[in-house]
Amino acid sequence: MVHVLTRAIAGGCLAGWCLWLAASPVWAQAPRVHYQHAGALPPGAIGSQQLQRGGPLPGYFQPVEVRAPKGARVSLALDGRFSSPQPLPFKAGLLVGQVYRLQVTGIPNHQGAEIYPTVELINRLYPPVGEEFRFPVPIELTQQELEMALDGKFVTRVIYVENPRAALPVAQRPNGEQPFFEVQPGDDPLAVADGLGRPIAILRIGGRLPPEGGPDAHFLYGSPPVLVARSSGLCEEAAGIVETAKE
Repeated sequence: MVHVLTRAIAGGCLAGWCLWLAASPVWAQAPRVHYQHAGALPPGAIGSQQLQRGGPLPGYFQPVEVRAPKGARVSLALDGRFSSPQPLPFKAGLLVGQVYRLQVTGIPNHQGAEIYPTVELINRLYPPVGEEFRFPVPIELTQQELEMALDGKFVTRVIYVENPRAALPVAQRPNGEQPFFEVQPGDDPLAVADGLGRPIAILRIGGRLPPEGGPDAHFLYGSPPVLVARSSGLCEEAAGIVETAKE
């Protein structure tokens, strides 16, 4: 199972912590990794340190599935600009160790507002060869957290693979919503996730907007390359698509 830890900060103070449960099967557990750095480090710092460990991480495109509230539109930074909004949910392979910028528009009840989250892959899953896109990491942009970001809060979510011995005894909701749990204030989400399983990705929502002249390379974290399924509308978008894969 893939789970999610969330932290929301307002004005430099801890506003609240939540633990989200995402129903998604995962194949093959890797050995435990105990993180020596904090989840509050800037985007890219943790992923870069992970790559220095070598192994099967450098150069691997980890498939993710981006979800958002009905009516919202999500674009991905490609080749120095944002793609056209993609039908949701959409899948894409993101390089482990890199940071990807998203653009979220059409947020229900907040027409005209824009949010620019980032996704940082810090580890990977180990599905059967050739079936990577069947088992993506869920990246869910919830209405609640988008509204928290619009209110000036900064939300950090750590997505991790559950350790079966630390599984949460919680039933899945029939409507598919992710149940959440409050955890202790002051805890580091990455450290907590590491105690419950194996952290895979960090989603950061809120705070930053593009410069007045439009998104630049710094804001877009260099627009890392993306691996997409052949059926994806992203295939014809930009040079940032390095290759395509079977979904």
